[in-house]
Amino acid sequence: MTKYKKKKRKSILGILLFIVILTTVYFVLARFVFNGDNTRAKNDNNVTEKEKEKEPEVQIVDVNSKTRPIAVMINNIGAARPYHTGLQNAYLVYEIIVEGGITRYMALFKDNFPEVVGSVRSARHYYLDYALENDAFYAHWGWSPKAESDIESLKINNLNGLTMGSPYFFRKNLGISTEHTGFTNLKALSEYVQDKYRNESNKHLLLKYSAKKIELEEAEEANRLDLKYSSGYVTNYVYDSEQEVYKQFVNDKEHKDYETGLQYTVKNIITYQVPNHSIDSYGRQDIDNIGEGTGYFITGGKAVEITWSKKSRTAQTKYKFKNGEEITVNDGNTWIHIVPTSGEISIS
Repeated sequence: MTKYKKKKRKSILGILLFIVILTTVYFVLARFVFNGDNTRAKNDNNVTEKEKEKEPEVQIVDVNSKTRPIAVMINNIGAARPYHTGLQNAYLVYEIIVEGGITRYMALFKDNFPEVVGSVRSARHYYLDYALENDAFYAHWGWSPKAESDIESLKINNLNGLTMGSPYFFRKNLGISTEHTGFTNLKALSEYVQDKYRNESNKHLLLKYSAKKIELEEAEEANRLDLKYSSGYVTNYVYDSEQEVYKQFVNDKEHKDYETGLQYTVKNIITYQVPNHSIDSYGRQDIDNIGEGTGYFITGGKAVEITWSKKSRTAQTKYKFKNGEEITVNDGNTWIHIVPTSGEISIS
């Protein structure tokens, strides 16, 4: 073989070797880059899937919190109603009949304690049943004779405006009768109870909450509610489909917060009827709330029939669908309206 041919052959072999090396480097780099990208993509997909799988958190309450709520007796006589303050911050509110055909509210606050809530009114003994079922501190301004007796016998953690002064309770100059001008500072009260009473709750939340939107099945339309307690006391609701809440009215007048000027809205409504009767010459009432019956759960513009049962004064009321499953409410505030059998529940 000539020197020329040998030289040519070496050149060809060198070129081929160079091509092999380049090809090898290319595939190694390609594998690293593209597999790396794919690995990152897979990791990104895994993160996305995990994020998708993660349940959203309930906002109305911290379902894991052991903080005991504070229940506040709220005056609902006509003269005091324009001065209602702080009720939108309550995660749960009860409305029940009292003497004279009027009603009072009991508003519960948990981990969210406004500095001004009111106006605050005196205790009635059957409201204690609902403070007990929520393991709540009970704030009020005065009491009926039976409420005073039951607070002692039932060992209620009692916060009374008659004996506790500023900064826990205070009055405002509203130009109305003094008994309707009492308010409470829940932030101060929440600090007061820390050194005086048991602070960790021994009961679960009364209701189960869903952060995901609940749409009731086999439900009837519920765009308007009229809950008649007496001829002079009717709580009305009108559904706002855009905000997905019920706007609250009393006797067809907008029910507004005194400080914010905003109309109260409610996400979930539970209502049922129980008998009531007078127990003294003053007309104070008692209600037959231990037992069971039927009622309605209303949310999202729909209403379904439910059952309720309460075994004792301290036991939590159980609210269930007709199939026996315990109800779950939408993430948001809930009002429980216990209407007299002499009244009326109208849903349309």
